[in-house]
Amino acid sequence: MRVVAGSCKGHSLKAVPGNSTRPTTDKVKEAIFNMIGPFFEGGIALDLFGGSGGLGIEALSRGIDRAIFVDRDGKAIQTIKSNLETCSLQEQAEVYRNDSERALKAIIKREIQFDLILLDPPYKAQKLKALIGTISEHKLLQASGVIVAEHANDVVLPDEINEFEKIKSENYGIIGVSIYTYKQPEEV
Repeated sequence: MRVVAGSCKGHSLKAVPGNSTRPTTDKVKEAIFNMIGPFFEGGIALDLFGGSGGLGIEALSRGIDRAIFVDRDGKAIQTIKSNLETCSLQEQAEVYRNDSERALKAIIKREIQFDLILLDPPYKAQKLKALIGTISEHKLLQASGVIVAEHANDVVLPDEINEFEKIKSENYGIIGVSIYTYKQPEEV
């Protein structure tokens, strides 16, 4: 695993030790960022199931100003911190050990709105629809923001979840990626 593009291009990233996480491959990471960017002019990102931190670090490398990383696994938290250090991005990141629902509650209290939300939960504990619903309900995404949901390729997420609409959906082997933004007003 490495950073694919941007200011940290080519930096190697460590994977979380053991089999508890499944890192996003460089090929899929590149495809995701080509769908949503590929580069950013500032903004703040949330990497809610951080794992090794690869997606959030890629966003920082491509121009996002700040990122919040969350994972409930202690080994993942250590790996994220190590990878941020490797890329000299510690000053642009907050890293928290927490589960996704509790982390979202803390974010709601802080009244943060994100330009990019990265959701890559364990495939077996598929909660994407509920998480995207919470994000919509509490307006955690900026008006021009994007949600990236990574899931198993046999999972088909709805075309609409609350205020969001799926604008792209692609499969890469066993991995599926769905991209959501706010629904656009219908033209008259």
